[in-house]
Amino acid sequence: MTNSVSRREFLNLLGAYGGSSAVLSAGAALGLMPLASQATEISLSNQSSNGKSVAILGTGISALVTAWELTKAGYNCTVLEASHRAGGRIFTVRSGTVIDEIGNYQRCDWDDEPHLYFNAGAARIPSIHNSVLSYCKELGVELQVFANESKTGWVQDDAMNGGKPVRNTDYSSSMTGFISEMLAKSLSAEEMDSSLTESESEILLGMLRSFGDLDEDMLYRGSVRAGYRSGGFLDHGSKKDVIALRDLLKTRLANNVMTTTQEGSGSGPLLMQPVGGMDRIIYAFANRLGARIEFRSPVTAVMVNNNGVEIAYEQEGVPKSLKVDYCFNCIPSHLMSGIPNNFPMEYIEALNYIRRGKAYKAAFQAKERFWEKENIYGGISWINAPIRQIWYPPHGIHKEKGVVLSAYNFGGANFTEMTQEQRIENFISSGEKIHPNYRQMVEKPITIAWHRMNHMLGCAPRWSRSRGGWSEHEEQMYTTIRQPVNGRHYLIGDQSTQHSAWMESAIQSAHYALADFDQRVRAEEA
Repeated sequence: MTNSVSRREFLNLLGAYGGSSAVLSAGAALGLMPLASQATEISLSNQSSNGKSVAILGTGISALVTAWELTKAGYNCTVLEASHRAGGRIFTVRSGTVIDEIGNYQRCDWDDEPHLYFNAGAARIPSIHNSVLSYCKELGVELQVFANESKTGWVQDDAMNGGKPVRNTDYSSSMTGFISEMLAKSLSAEEMDSSLTESESEILLGMLRSFGDLDEDMLYRGSVRAGYRSGGFLDHGSKKDVIALRDLLKTRLANNVMTTTQEGSGSGPLLMQPVGGMDRIIYAFANRLGARIEFRSPVTAVMVNNNGVEIAYEQEGVPKSLKVDYCFNCIPSHLMSGIPNNFPMEYIEALNYIRRGKAYKAAFQAKERFWEKENIYGGISWINAPIRQIWYPPHGIHKEKGVVLSAYNFGGANFTEMTQEQRIENFISSGEKIHPNYRQMVEKPITIAWHRMNHMLGCAPRWSRSRGGWSEHEEQMYTTIRQPVNGRHYLIGDQSTQHSAWMESAIQSAHYALADFDQRVRAEEA
Protein backbone atom coordinates (compact mmCIF):
# COMPACT_ATOMS: atom_id res chain seq x y z
CA MET A 1 0.00 0.00 0.00
CA THR A 2 1.32 3.44 -0.91
CA ASN A 3 2.06 5.75 2.00
CA SER A 4 0.65 9.21 1.35
CA VAL A 5 0.60 12.73 2.62
CA SER A 6 -2.10 13.93 4.96
CA ARG A 7 -4.65 16.44 3.76
CA ARG A 8 -2.92 19.13 5.81
CA GLU A 9 0.48 18.25 4.38
CA PHE A 10 -0.94 18.37 0.88
CA LEU A 11 -2.36 21.84 1.53
CA ASN A 12 1.06 23.01 2.76
CA LEU A 13 2.69 21.74 -0.41
CA LEU A 14 -0.05 23.29 -2.50
CA GLY A 15 0.35 26.61 -0.72
CA ALA A 16 4.06 26.68 -1.51
CA TYR A 17 3.19 26.14 -5.15
CA GLY A 18 -0.04 27.97 -5.78
CA GLY A 19 -0.43 30.56 -3.07
CA SER A 20 -3.27 31.28 -0.67
CA SER A 21 -6.14 31.12 -3.15
CA ALA A 22 -5.11 27.62 -4.25
CA VAL A 23 -5.12 26.54 -0.61
CA LEU A 24 -8.54 28.10 -0.01
CA SER A 25 -10.05 26.37 -3.04
CA ALA A 26 -8.53 22.99 -2.24
CA GLY A 27 -9.31 23.36 1.46
CA ALA A 28 -12.95 24.04 0.71
CA ALA A 29 -13.09 21.01 -1.57
CA LEU A 30 -11.60 18.83 1.19
CA GLY A 31 -14.04 20.24 3.75
CA LEU A 32 -11.27 21.88 5.79
CA MET A 33 -12.12 25.49 4.99
CA PRO A 34 -15.36 27.40 4.39
CA LEU A 35 -16.43 28.47 0.93
CA ALA A 36 -16.49 32.19 0.15
CA SER A 37 -19.81 33.85 0.89
CA GLN A 38 -22.01 35.02 -1.93
CA ALA A 39 -23.03 38.63 -2.42
CA THR A 40 -26.52 39.46 -1.23
CA GLU A 41 -28.99 41.61 -3.10
CA ILE A 42 -30.06 44.88 -1.53
CA SER A 43 -33.73 45.73 -1.13
CA LEU A 44 -34.71 49.00 0.54
CA SER A 45 -38.15 49.90 1.80
CA ASN A 46 -39.92 52.51 -0.31
CA GLN A 47 -42.28 53.19 2.58
CA SER A 48 -39.57 54.65 4.82
CA SER A 49 -38.07 57.20 2.42
CA ASN A 50 -40.73 59.89 2.65
CA GLY A 51 -39.04 63.26 3.20
CA LYS A 52 -35.67 61.84 4.26
CA SER A 53 -32.50 63.40 2.88
CA VAL A 54 -29.14 61.71 2.39
CA ALA A 55 -25.70 63.06 1.51
CA ILE A 56 -23.19 60.85 -0.30
CA LEU A 57 -19.60 62.06 -0.10
CA GLY A 58 -17.42 61.12 -3.06
CA THR A 59 -18.25 59.26 -6.25
CA GLY A 60 -16.31 56.03 -5.91
CA ILE A 61 -18.23 52.92 -6.94
CA SER A 62 -19.54 52.42 -3.38
CA ALA A 63 -20.95 55.96 -3.33
CA LEU A 64 -22.58 55.64 -6.75
CA VAL A 65 -24.18 52.31 -5.79
CA THR A 66 -25.46 53.87 -2.57
CA ALA A 67 -26.89 56.91 -4.37
CA TRP A 68 -28.50 54.73 -7.02
CA GLU A 69 -30.16 52.36 -4.54
CA LEU A 70 -31.40 55.23 -2.36
CA THR A 71 -32.69 57.14 -5.39
CA LYS A 72 -34.63 54.09 -6.56
CA ALA A 73 -36.15 53.82 -3.09
CA GLY A 74 -37.30 57.45 -3.20
CA TYR A 75 -34.76 59.18 -0.95
CA ASN A 76 -33.64 62.75 -1.61
CA CYS A 77 -29.94 62.33 -2.41
CA THR A 78 -27.12 64.84 -2.88
CA VAL A 79 -23.72 63.57 -4.04
CA LEU A 80 -20.68 65.79 -3.41
CA GLU A 81 -17.54 65.18 -5.46
CA ALA A 82 -14.32 67.17 -5.00
CA SER A 83 -12.97 66.36 -8.46
CA HIS A 84 -14.12 67.28 -11.95
CA ARG A 85 -14.97 63.64 -12.66
CA ALA A 86 -16.73 60.71 -11.03
CA GLY A 87 -15.25 57.32 -10.26
CA GLY A 88 -12.33 57.74 -7.87
CA ARG A 89 -9.88 54.95 -8.64
CA ILE A 90 -12.01 53.76 -11.54
CA PHE A 91 -10.35 55.93 -14.15
CA THR A 92 -10.06 55.34 -17.89
CA VAL A 93 -7.60 57.39 -19.95
CA ARG A 94 -8.30 58.11 -23.63
CA SER A 95 -7.75 60.96 -26.06
CA GLY A 96 -8.23 64.29 -24.25
CA THR A 97 -8.24 62.88 -20.71
CA VAL A 98 -6.59 65.04 -18.04
CA ILE A 99 -4.31 63.26 -15.57
CA ASP A 100 -4.46 65.38 -12.43
CA GLU A 101 -1.30 64.15 -10.74
CA ILE A 102 0.15 66.73 -8.38
CA GLY A 103 3.34 68.11 -9.90
CA ASN A 104 2.91 66.11 -13.11
CA TYR A 105 -0.13 67.40 -14.99
CA GLN A 106 -0.72 65.51 -18.25
CA ARG A 107 -3.28 65.52 -21.05
CA CYS A 108 -3.57 62.43 -23.18
CA ASP A 109 -3.03 63.02 -26.91
CA TRP A 110 -3.56 59.50 -28.25
CA ASP A 111 -5.47 59.02 -31.49
CA ASP A 112 -9.20 59.41 -30.98
CA GLU A 113 -10.24 55.82 -31.61
CA PRO A 114 -12.68 53.78 -29.46
CA HIS A 115 -10.19 50.97 -28.81
CA LEU A 116 -7.36 53.27 -27.72
CA TYR A 117 -7.86 53.56 -23.97
CA PHE A 118 -6.11 52.61 -20.74
CA ASN A 119 -7.71 51.65 -17.43
CA ALA A 120 -5.44 53.48 -15.01
CA GLY A 121 -7.21 52.09 -11.95
CA ALA A 122 -9.65 49.18 -11.79
CA ALA A 123 -9.18 47.09 -14.93
CA ARG A 124 -10.65 43.61 -14.47
CA ILE A 125 -13.90 41.96 -13.39
CA PRO A 126 -13.70 38.33 -12.21
CA SER A 127 -16.70 36.13 -12.95
CA ILE A 128 -17.21 35.57 -9.20
CA HIS A 129 -17.77 39.28 -8.53
CA ASN A 130 -21.53 38.96 -8.64
CA SER A 131 -22.42 42.45 -7.42
CA VAL A 132 -20.40 44.21 -10.13
CA LEU A 133 -21.79 41.96 -12.83
CA SER A 134 -25.33 42.41 -11.55
CA TYR A 135 -25.09 46.20 -11.85
CA CYS A 136 -23.56 45.92 -15.31
CA LYS A 137 -26.59 43.86 -16.33
CA GLU A 138 -29.07 46.20 -14.63
CA LEU A 139 -27.54 49.33 -16.17
CA GLY A 140 -26.92 47.86 -19.61
CA VAL A 141 -23.11 48.03 -19.50
CA GLU A 142 -21.85 45.81 -22.32
CA LEU A 143 -19.01 43.49 -21.31
CA GLN A 144 -16.31 41.65 -23.20
CA VAL A 145 -13.70 39.05 -22.34
CA PHE A 146 -10.47 40.32 -20.81
CA ALA A 147 -7.53 37.97 -21.40
CA ASN A 148 -5.53 38.14 -18.18
CA GLU A 149 -2.99 35.55 -19.24
CA SER A 150 -1.29 34.65 -22.49
CA LYS A 151 1.00 31.64 -22.48
CA THR A 152 2.82 33.24 -25.40
CA GLY A 153 3.72 36.23 -23.23
CA TRP A 154 7.22 36.60 -21.84
CA VAL A 155 9.04 36.13 -18.52
CA GLN A 156 12.26 38.12 -18.14
CA ASP A 157 14.81 38.34 -15.35
CA ASP A 158 18.43 39.40 -15.72
CA ALA A 159 19.35 36.51 -13.39
CA MET A 160 17.67 33.85 -15.56
CA ASN A 161 18.64 32.53 -18.99
CA GLY A 162 21.34 35.13 -19.43
CA GLY A 163 18.69 37.86 -19.28
CA LYS A 164 16.95 36.60 -22.40
CA PRO A 165 13.16 36.39 -22.01
CA VAL A 166 11.45 33.00 -22.13
CA ARG A 167 7.88 32.31 -23.12
CA ASN A 168 5.38 31.98 -20.30
CA THR A 169 4.41 28.55 -21.61
CA ASP A 170 8.02 27.31 -21.46
CA TYR A 171 8.43 28.57 -17.91
CA SER A 172 5.07 27.45 -16.55
CA SER A 173 5.11 24.00 -18.22
CA SER A 174 8.51 23.20 -16.78
CA MET A 175 7.63 24.54 -13.34
CA THR A 176 4.34 22.60 -13.30
CA GLY A 177 6.18 19.44 -14.33
CA PHE A 178 8.84 19.72 -11.65
CA ILE A 179 6.35 20.62 -8.90
CA SER A 180 4.19 17.63 -9.89
CA GLU A 181 7.23 15.38 -9.86
CA MET A 182 8.16 16.53 -6.35
CA LEU A 183 4.62 16.09 -5.05
CA ALA A 184 4.41 12.63 -6.60
CA LYS A 185 7.68 11.62 -4.92
CA SER A 186 6.42 12.95 -1.57
CA LEU A 187 3.39 10.67 -1.73
CA SER A 188 5.62 7.61 -1.37
CA ALA A 189 7.91 9.00 1.35
CA GLU A 190 7.73 6.82 4.45
CA GLU A 191 7.82 9.74 6.86
CA MET A 192 4.55 11.16 5.50
CA ASP A 193 1.21 10.42 7.13
CA SER A 194 -0.99 7.91 5.35
CA SER A 195 -4.37 9.46 6.03
CA LEU A 196 -5.39 9.15 2.38
CA THR A 197 -6.66 5.75 1.36
CA GLU A 198 -4.95 3.74 -1.33
CA SER A 199 -7.73 4.64 -3.77
CA GLU A 200 -7.43 8.33 -2.94
CA SER A 201 -3.66 8.17 -3.35
CA GLU A 202 -3.99 6.52 -6.76
CA ILE A 203 -6.40 9.22 -7.91
CA LEU A 204 -4.06 11.92 -6.66
CA LEU A 205 -1.04 10.31 -8.32
CA GLY A 206 -2.94 10.06 -11.57
CA MET A 207 -3.92 13.70 -11.34
CA LEU A 208 -0.31 14.72 -10.70
CA ARG A 209 0.92 12.63 -13.64
CA SER A 210 -1.58 14.32 -15.91
CA PHE A 211 -1.16 17.77 -14.39
CA GLY A 212 2.61 17.79 -14.80
CA ASP A 213 2.72 15.59 -17.93
CA LEU A 214 5.02 13.15 -16.14
CA ASP A 215 6.34 9.99 -17.75
CA GLU A 216 5.68 6.44 -16.52
CA ASP A 217 8.45 6.80 -13.94
CA MET A 218 6.67 9.91 -12.56
CA LEU A 219 9.50 12.12 -13.80
CA TYR A 220 9.24 15.33 -15.80
CA ARG A 221 11.23 15.18 -19.03
CA GLY A 222 9.56 17.93 -21.00
CA SER A 223 6.10 18.42 -22.47
CA VAL A 224 4.55 19.32 -25.80
CA ARG A 225 2.23 21.59 -23.82
CA ALA A 226 4.95 24.20 -24.19
CA GLY A 227 4.66 23.85 -27.94
CA TYR A 228 7.01 22.17 -30.37
CA ARG A 229 10.59 23.04 -31.16
CA SER A 230 9.83 21.89 -34.70
CA GLY A 231 7.05 20.09 -36.54
CA GLY A 232 3.76 19.26 -34.88
CA PHE A 233 1.33 19.80 -37.74
CA LEU A 234 2.32 17.83 -40.83
CA ASP A 235 5.35 16.17 -39.24
CA HIS A 236 5.89 14.62 -35.82
CA GLY A 237 6.73 17.37 -33.38
CA SER A 238 9.85 17.46 -31.26
CA LYS A 239 9.76 18.74 -27.70
CA LYS A 240 11.48 21.92 -26.66
CA ASP A 241 14.41 21.69 -24.29
CA VAL A 242 13.47 21.48 -20.63
CA ILE A 243 14.36 24.50 -18.51
CA ALA A 244 16.08 23.12 -15.41
CA LEU A 245 14.36 23.71 -12.09
CA ARG A 246 17.48 25.42 -10.76
CA ASP A 247 17.27 27.91 -13.61
CA LEU A 248 13.54 28.45 -13.08
CA LEU A 249 14.22 29.34 -9.47
CA LYS A 250 16.70 32.06 -10.37
CA THR A 251 13.79 34.48 -10.70
CA ARG A 252 11.30 35.54 -8.04
CA LEU A 253 8.58 35.85 -10.67
CA ALA A 254 7.39 32.27 -10.15
CA ASN A 255 4.52 33.32 -7.91
CA ASN A 256 3.28 35.83 -10.50
CA VAL A 257 3.56 33.46 -13.44
CA MET A 258 2.09 30.44 -11.70
CA THR A 259 -0.91 32.09 -9.98
CA THR A 260 -2.32 34.25 -12.79
CA THR A 261 -4.91 31.58 -13.60
CA GLN A 262 -6.52 31.46 -10.16
CA GLU A 263 -10.11 32.62 -10.51
CA GLY A 264 -10.71 32.55 -6.77
CA SER A 265 -8.10 35.25 -6.21
CA GLY A 266 -9.73 37.49 -8.80
CA SER A 267 -7.01 36.97 -11.40
CA GLY A 268 -8.31 34.13 -13.53
CA PRO A 269 -7.04 33.69 -17.08
CA LEU A 270 -10.30 35.01 -18.54
CA LEU A 271 -11.93 37.95 -16.81
CA MET A 272 -14.21 40.70 -18.10
CA GLN A 273 -14.17 44.41 -18.81
CA PRO A 274 -16.74 46.89 -20.12
CA VAL A 275 -16.55 47.55 -23.84
CA GLY A 276 -14.79 50.91 -24.24
CA GLY A 277 -13.24 51.15 -20.76
CA MET A 278 -13.96 50.52 -17.09
CA ASP A 279 -15.43 53.99 -16.62
CA ARG A 280 -18.46 52.90 -18.66
CA ILE A 281 -19.74 51.54 -15.35
CA ILE A 282 -19.23 54.94 -13.73
CA TYR A 283 -21.00 56.73 -16.59
CA ALA A 284 -23.92 54.31 -16.33
CA PHE A 285 -24.49 55.32 -12.70
CA ALA A 286 -23.65 59.01 -13.14
CA ASN A 287 -25.94 59.49 -16.14
CA ARG A 288 -28.86 58.14 -14.15
CA LEU A 289 -28.06 60.22 -11.08
CA GLY A 290 -27.71 63.36 -13.20
CA ALA A 291 -27.83 66.67 -11.34
CA ARG A 292 -27.77 64.90 -7.97
CA ILE A 293 -23.98 64.86 -8.39
CA GLU A 294 -22.31 68.20 -7.63
CA PHE A 295 -18.76 68.28 -9.00
CA ARG A 296 -15.85 70.43 -7.80
CA SER A 297 -17.42 70.41 -4.34
CA PRO A 298 -14.79 69.40 -1.77
CA VAL A 299 -16.07 68.68 1.74
CA THR A 300 -14.59 70.91 4.44
CA ALA A 301 -16.35 69.60 7.58
CA VAL A 302 -18.64 66.76 8.72
CA MET A 303 -20.53 67.11 11.99
CA VAL A 304 -22.87 64.39 13.27
CA ASN A 305 -25.65 65.15 15.74
CA ASN A 306 -28.62 63.28 17.16
CA ASN A 307 -30.95 64.26 14.33
CA GLY A 308 -28.68 64.12 11.31
CA VAL A 309 -25.44 65.32 9.74
CA GLU A 310 -24.23 68.82 8.87
CA ILE A 311 -21.78 69.03 5.99
CA ALA A 312 -19.75 72.06 4.97
CA TYR A 313 -18.27 72.19 1.49
CA GLU A 314 -17.05 74.55 -1.18
CA GLN A 315 -18.38 74.78 -4.70
CA GLU A 316 -16.32 76.74 -7.20
CA GLY A 317 -14.71 78.41 -4.18
CA VAL A 318 -18.02 79.46 -2.58
CA PRO A 319 -18.66 78.09 0.97
CA LYS A 320 -21.88 76.09 1.25
CA SER A 321 -23.57 73.83 3.78
CA LEU A 322 -25.91 70.88 3.68
CA LYS A 323 -28.08 69.43 6.46
CA VAL A 324 -29.28 65.87 5.93
CA ASP A 325 -30.79 63.02 7.89
CA TYR A 326 -28.04 60.54 6.95
CA CYS A 327 -24.61 60.51 5.33
CA PHE A 328 -22.66 57.84 3.43
CA ASN A 329 -18.99 58.71 3.08
CA CYS A 330 -16.44 57.16 0.71
CA ILE A 331 -13.80 59.89 1.04
CA PRO A 332 -10.45 58.08 1.51
CA SER A 333 -9.83 57.60 5.22
CA HIS A 334 -6.46 59.37 5.24
CA LEU A 335 -8.11 62.44 3.70
CA MET A 336 -11.23 62.25 5.88
CA SER A 337 -9.11 62.18 9.04
CA GLY A 338 -7.80 65.63 8.07
CA ILE A 339 -11.27 67.14 7.51
CA PRO A 340 -12.80 68.74 10.62
CA ASN A 341 -15.29 66.36 12.22
CA ASN A 342 -16.73 65.35 15.57
CA PHE A 343 -16.31 61.59 15.25
CA PRO A 344 -15.57 59.56 18.42
CA MET A 345 -11.88 59.16 19.27
CA GLU A 346 -11.88 55.40 18.61
CA TYR A 347 -13.39 56.07 15.18
CA ILE A 348 -10.73 58.69 14.41
CA GLU A 349 -8.03 56.24 15.55
CA ALA A 350 -9.29 53.69 13.03
CA LEU A 351 -9.38 56.30 10.25
CA ASN A 352 -5.78 57.26 10.99
CA TYR A 353 -4.64 53.63 11.17
CA ILE A 354 -5.52 52.64 7.61
CA ARG A 355 -2.52 52.91 5.33
CA ARG A 356 -2.68 53.62 1.60
CA GLY A 357 -0.87 51.79 -1.16
CA LYS A 358 1.41 53.50 -3.69
CA ALA A 359 0.46 51.81 -6.92
CA TYR A 360 1.60 53.20 -10.22
CA LYS A 361 0.70 52.46 -13.82
CA ALA A 362 1.88 53.72 -17.18
CA ALA A 363 0.85 53.22 -20.79
CA PHE A 364 2.01 54.00 -24.31
CA GLN A 365 0.19 54.24 -27.57
CA ALA A 366 1.85 51.71 -29.88
CA LYS A 367 2.48 52.74 -33.48
CA GLU A 368 1.64 49.20 -34.50
CA ARG A 369 0.51 46.07 -32.66
CA PHE A 370 4.00 44.55 -32.52
CA TRP A 371 3.01 41.98 -29.87
CA GLU A 372 0.59 40.30 -32.27
CA LYS A 373 3.56 39.61 -34.56
CA GLU A 374 4.95 37.64 -31.59
CA ASN A 375 1.69 35.64 -31.31
CA ILE A 376 0.59 37.52 -28.19
CA TYR A 377 -3.10 38.44 -27.99
CA GLY A 378 -3.84 39.92 -24.58
CA GLY A 379 -2.35 38.79 -21.29
CA ILE A 380 0.75 39.80 -19.39
CA SER A 381 4.52 39.63 -19.75
CA TRP A 382 6.40 39.56 -16.44
CA ILE A 383 9.74 41.23 -15.78
CA ASN A 384 11.82 41.39 -12.61
CA ALA A 385 12.18 45.16 -12.77
CA PRO A 386 10.26 48.05 -11.20
CA ILE A 387 7.79 48.16 -14.12
CA ARG A 388 6.89 44.56 -13.14
CA GLN A 389 4.32 43.94 -15.90
CA ILE A 390 3.46 44.71 -19.51
CA TRP A 391 -0.19 44.19 -20.48
CA TYR A 392 -1.35 43.71 -24.05
CA PRO A 393 -4.88 44.79 -25.01
CA PRO A 394 -7.25 41.89 -25.77
CA HIS A 395 -9.51 44.21 -27.78
CA GLY A 396 -8.87 45.90 -31.13
CA ILE A 397 -7.17 42.78 -32.50
CA HIS A 398 -5.48 43.34 -35.88
CA LYS A 399 -6.18 47.06 -35.88
CA GLU A 400 -3.34 49.39 -36.76
CA LYS A 401 -2.55 50.67 -33.26
CA GLY A 402 -3.15 49.76 -29.65
CA VAL A 403 -2.46 50.90 -26.11
CA VAL A 404 0.00 48.80 -24.13
CA LEU A 405 0.23 49.04 -20.34
CA SER A 406 3.95 49.55 -19.80
CA ALA A 407 4.21 49.39 -15.99
CA TYR A 408 2.09 48.24 -13.05
CA ASN A 409 3.47 47.79 -9.57
CA PHE A 410 3.05 48.86 -5.95
CA GLY A 411 5.36 51.04 -3.90
CA GLY A 412 6.07 53.67 -6.53
CA ALA A 413 8.01 56.16 -4.40
CA ASN A 414 11.07 55.82 -6.63
CA PHE A 415 9.09 56.82 -9.70
CA THR A 416 7.56 59.76 -7.84
CA GLU A 417 11.05 61.10 -7.30
CA MET A 418 11.74 60.96 -11.05
CA THR A 419 10.83 63.54 -13.62
CA GLN A 420 8.31 62.50 -16.24
CA GLU A 421 11.18 62.09 -18.72
CA GLN A 422 13.09 59.84 -16.31
CA ARG A 423 10.01 57.69 -15.71
CA ILE A 424 9.48 57.26 -19.44
CA GLU A 425 13.10 56.29 -20.07
CA ASN A 426 12.92 53.72 -17.28
CA PHE A 427 9.75 52.18 -18.73
CA ILE A 428 11.21 52.04 -22.24
CA SER A 429 14.61 50.63 -21.26
CA SER A 430 12.91 47.91 -19.19
CA GLY A 431 10.48 47.11 -22.00
CA GLU A 432 13.39 46.69 -24.41
CA LYS A 433 14.53 43.67 -22.41
CA ILE A 434 11.38 41.89 -23.58
CA HIS A 435 10.77 43.58 -26.93
CA PRO A 436 14.05 44.74 -28.56
CA ASN A 437 12.14 47.14 -30.87
CA TYR A 438 10.09 48.64 -28.02
CA ARG A 439 11.62 52.12 -28.19
CA GLN A 440 10.76 52.48 -31.87
CA MET A 441 7.23 51.10 -31.48
CA VAL A 442 5.80 53.17 -28.59
CA GLU A 443 4.83 56.84 -28.29
CA LYS A 444 2.80 59.38 -26.30
CA PRO A 445 3.40 58.04 -22.77
CA ILE A 446 1.05 58.46 -19.82
CA THR A 447 2.17 57.76 -16.25
CA ILE A 448 -0.02 57.48 -13.15
CA ALA A 449 1.28 57.58 -9.56
CA TRP A 450 -1.84 57.08 -7.45
CA HIS A 451 -0.30 58.45 -4.27
CA ARG A 452 0.14 61.75 -6.14
CA MET A 453 -3.28 61.86 -7.83
CA ASN A 454 -5.30 64.86 -6.70
CA HIS A 455 -8.23 64.10 -4.36
CA MET A 456 -6.92 60.54 -3.86
CA LEU A 457 -3.26 60.63 -2.68
CA GLY A 458 -3.15 56.84 -2.50
CA CYS A 459 -4.70 53.68 -3.81
CA ALA A 460 -5.93 50.50 -2.13
CA PRO A 461 -6.20 50.73 1.67
CA ARG A 462 -4.15 48.43 3.89
CA TRP A 463 -5.30 47.37 7.35
CA SER A 464 -3.02 44.65 8.64
CA ARG A 465 0.56 45.53 9.58
CA SER A 466 1.59 41.87 9.70
CA ARG A 467 1.73 39.09 7.14
CA GLY A 468 0.58 36.79 9.91
CA GLY A 469 -2.94 38.19 9.87
CA TRP A 470 -4.97 40.78 11.71
CA SER A 471 -4.22 41.62 15.31
CA GLU A 472 -6.99 41.78 17.90
CA HIS A 473 -6.69 45.56 17.98
CA GLU A 474 -7.00 45.79 14.19
CA GLU A 475 -10.12 43.65 14.34
CA GLN A 476 -11.57 45.99 16.98
CA MET A 477 -10.85 49.09 14.88
CA TYR A 478 -12.33 47.41 11.81
CA THR A 479 -15.51 46.63 13.75
CA THR A 480 -15.65 50.23 15.00
CA ILE A 481 -15.32 51.80 11.56
CA ARG A 482 -18.08 49.63 10.08
CA GLN A 483 -20.59 50.93 12.61
CA PRO A 484 -22.42 54.20 11.85
CA VAL A 485 -21.48 57.21 13.94
CA ASN A 486 -24.54 57.99 16.03
CA GLY A 487 -26.54 55.84 13.63
CA ARG A 488 -26.24 58.64 11.05
CA HIS A 489 -22.83 58.54 9.34
CA TYR A 490 -21.54 55.49 7.42
CA LEU A 491 -18.03 55.00 6.06
CA ILE A 492 -18.14 52.99 2.83
CA GLY A 493 -15.72 51.84 0.16
CA ASP A 494 -13.07 49.12 0.09
CA GLN A 495 -11.49 50.84 3.10
CA SER A 496 -14.23 49.26 5.21
CA THR A 497 -13.64 45.74 3.85
CA GLN A 498 -11.05 43.03 4.37
CA HIS A 499 -10.32 42.51 0.66
CA SER A 500 -9.43 45.90 -0.75
CA ALA A 501 -8.61 47.01 -4.30
CA TRP A 502 -11.67 45.43 -5.91
CA MET A 503 -14.94 47.04 -7.00
CA GLU A 504 -16.80 44.05 -5.57
CA SER A 505 -15.52 44.81 -2.07
CA ALA A 506 -16.53 48.46 -2.32
CA ILE A 507 -20.01 47.56 -3.54
CA GLN A 508 -20.50 45.01 -0.77
CA SER A 509 -19.47 47.64 1.77
CA ALA A 510 -22.25 49.85 0.39
CA HIS A 511 -24.75 46.99 0.60
CA TYR A 512 -23.70 46.29 4.20
CA ALA A 513 -24.20 49.93 5.18
CA LEU A 514 -27.50 50.22 3.30
CA ALA A 515 -28.88 47.11 5.01
CA ASP A 516 -28.04 48.55 8.42
CA PHE A 517 -29.47 51.93 7.42
CA ASP A 518 -32.69 50.32 6.20
CA GLN A 519 -33.18 48.49 9.49
CA ARG A 520 -32.71 51.69 11.46
CA VAL A 521 -35.12 53.67 9.31
CA ARG A 522 -37.76 50.93 9.52
CA ALA A 523 -37.36 50.87 13.31
CA GLU A 524 -37.85 54.63 13.49
CA GLU A 525 -41.03 54.37 11.46
CA ALA A 526 -42.42 51.46 13.48
